[in-house]
Amino acid sequence: MSLPLLNYSPSSQNQRVAAYEIGGDEQARIFSTDDLYDTSDMDALITAAYRQMFFHAFKCDRQTFLESQLRNGQITVRDFIRGLALSPTFYSSFYEKNSNYKFVEHCVQKILGRDVYSDREKIAWSIVVANKGIKGLVDELLDSEEYLTSFGYNTVPYQKRRVLPGRPEGERPIHIKNPRYDTYHRNQLGFPQIVWQSQVKRYVPQEKKVTAGNPQGFLGMARSIGASGAAPARVSTSDINIATAVPYRKVSS
Repeated sequence: MSLPLLNYSPSSQNQRVAAYEIGGDEQARIFSTDDLYDTSDMDALITAAYRQMFFHAFKCDRQTFLESQLRNGQITVRDFIRGLALSPTFYSSFYEKNSNYKFVEHCVQKILGRDVYSDREKIAWSIVVANKGIKGLVDELLDSEEYLTSFGYNTVPYQKRRVLPGRPEGERPIHIKNPRYDTYHRNQLGFPQIVWQSQVKRYVPQEKKVTAGNPQGFLGMARSIGASGAAPARVSTSDINIATAVPYRKVSS
């Protein structure tokens, strides 16, 4: 018998309260099949769905069968999101590389468009993964009242309430603040790269970089030679024989 979903309380009301917001560059753009006018709008909607779920989809990651069904009206946007969440790409990129807690965090951010409220919510959804598997988790998230109220059947999920009134800056995008791999797998893969970080710290502006042929580029090589010659002999003027040492012009007779 599967365990019921553990109760958890929202730690913030930001995502659950409607507000008057002025559109801007940082506001999320909403993609919905209710607003489609031509083929290019459908292409943009599909791209937005891939960006929300995968961040970037290579040619091998695209689900052409699901795309065809969506274009022909055989499935809804909600069904398309379900197909992407259950695809081999999502499984290998987010489930295999993470613990259940990290995987739940990714799913809540991508499907519900918000961060997890607390560790208690992570534990609650992790129990669903352990009892019903990935498909059970995805189905419960997509069937939840929160998802249907926020996105319905025709809207691509997006990060909700990223820019809040009274803040000088909004929240970072979910794909930037939450890496794809967990800490253990990032260490196994060598992330973050220390060499890359040191290169950033030693950044030199373009106008201050030494160009080709500049003598400053050979300064280190010249110093590494370390050549030392004998000091020139000091000669007193009293020791110079002017008659023999100084050349003179001979006048022929």
